[in-house]
Amino acid sequence: MFDEDHLVAISALQHWLYCPRQCALIHVERAWEENKFTAQGRVMHERAHEGPNESRPGIRITRGLPVRSLGLGLSGQCDVVEFHTDGRVVPVEYKRGKPKAHRADEVQLCAQALCLEEMLGGAIEGGCLYYGERRRRTPVNFDHELRDLVTVTASSVRECLTTGTTPPAEYEPRRCDACSLIELCQPRSLRFRRGAAAWFQQRLRAAMATDVNADPGDS
Repeated sequence: MFDEDHLVAISALQHWLYCPRQCALIHVERAWEENKFTAQGRVMHERAHEGPNESRPGIRITRGLPVRSLGLGLSGQCDVVEFHTDGRVVPVEYKRGKPKAHRADEVQLCAQALCLEEMLGGAIEGGCLYYGERRRRTPVNFDHELRDLVTVTASSVRECLTTGTTPPAEYEPRRCDACSLIELCQPRSLRFRRGAAAWFQQRLRAAMATDVNADPGDS
């Protein structure tokens, strides 16, 4: 069990799966910059949280609900949680874009569900991701594979936060060019810098090998 002072933000799991270096910059070095993508995402979350809690036939809707799990050591906030009269509890996470190839958004949503399970004492089978670009929900099943991925990711993030180590930059155009932290991260510059260092070390090793293998009569 973890204590209240050592809970990891659920959002850090999403950042870690998108890019471990981005996660460390935000949650270890406390760095942040906003671009149009993060601004649009922030506005979506604010709208999701701003609405009043409401009741509809067969359903109670709660917005901006804080959640935590002392077992997993996680805390965060659900955009929307639906409490159905048939007993189902359905968390809904709002995202700006569209479904992605990686599972970062699914892990974030499932982590919220695991917190709700611990708080409410019941099983939650699935939730939904609402993508603003498509304007509709994508159902997410909280199977064993996804639950295990939440646990593994939480462990990796906790180790990163404990050691305070920021992973090296790795430039990947589709990921990095959309990241609001690209100017702070400098993945292209650091790649070339590391490339020069690697080139120098390679030349140095080659020169040393030549000296060792050289015929003494050559000198």
